[in-house]
Formats: sequence, structure tokens, C-alpha cells
Amino acid sequence: MAAWQNVYIGLGSNLSNPEEQVLKALESLKTLPESQWVTHSKLYFSRPQGPQDQPDFVNAVALLKTRLSPIALLDCLQALETTQGKVKKRHWGERVIDLDILLYGNEIINTQRLVIPHPYMAERDFVLLPLAEISPDLTLPNHSKIKDLISELPEGFIMSDQTAEKSREK
Repeated sequence: MAAWQNVYIGLGSNLSNPEEQVLKALESLKTLPESQWVTHSKLYFSRPQGPQDQPDFVNAVALLKTRLSPIALLDCLQALETTQGKVKKRHWGERVIDLDILLYGNEIINTQRLVIPHPYMAERDFVLLPLAEISPDLTLPNHSKIKDLISELPEGFIMSDQTAEKSREK
């Protein structure tokens, strides 16, 4: 049987009541096969990366333990996105829900279908800040420390990390 891996999932939404979409996706992650729920960050509100003619985003990061392979996990996440109504209209565009594998244990994967660590995570405060909230001493597979990456960020996209208590109730 495969060993348990710590997996960090980035979540984002800017359509169809984004807070509720992220909370719904967090609940769905708890049902993944061969996986155990650990925790999630609070919700973060951010300006869009990419086209600016779209609504602001709600983001979070979840931590799971899984025995699924990286590709099997990707398949599960894409199925959850489809179930929740994701339709990709344009690159970095608006979406009902987006679920990205940020980290899978200490693995480095670079295939046509999957790149881990997520290729843009070190540039995005809406990924790094929630990640640091739940794992402040995290070191990435390339030996970068999450705290150091945050200190190197340019002006970010985060507008607020204030959120309703319901994000922690779930």
C-alpha cells in the first residue's frame, strides 16, 4: 500500500457566490478516497491575477494526507471541479471553482499534465499566505522556506484576510 503523503491544495473562486463555492469545495475534499482531512486556512480575498475585467477571488489552502498517486488525485480534483460547475473560459479567467495541487509530499513532478510544486505558487501571495497560515515552517522540495518566499513577494493581490467565522466552522 502506498505511503501517506501530505498534500496541499489551493482553492479559488470568483463566480456564483465565491465564498460558498470555496466552502463547498473544502467539504468535498473531505470525501476524497484514500485521503484524510487535516486542516484548511481561513478565506483570503484577492484581486484577480491576469485579466482584470473579472470579479475578485476568494482563496484558501487545504492540507490533506493521501495515498492517492498524484495523477489519481488530479483526476479526483478535476471531477470535483466539474461536479461543482467549473467551465474554463480563458487562461487565468473567472471560474466557479479552481482546485490546484500545490505540493505533494516532497515530490517534484514535471509532466505535460501535472507540474508539482505548482509552477506559480512562489509568486502568489494568495497561495503563500494561506499556506504559511497552516504550515508556517514549511520547506518546499527545492529547499525554499515559505517564510523566505513571502518576504520576497512583490506587492500582492491579497485585499483582505478577514472572513466570516463560517470558514472555520466547517
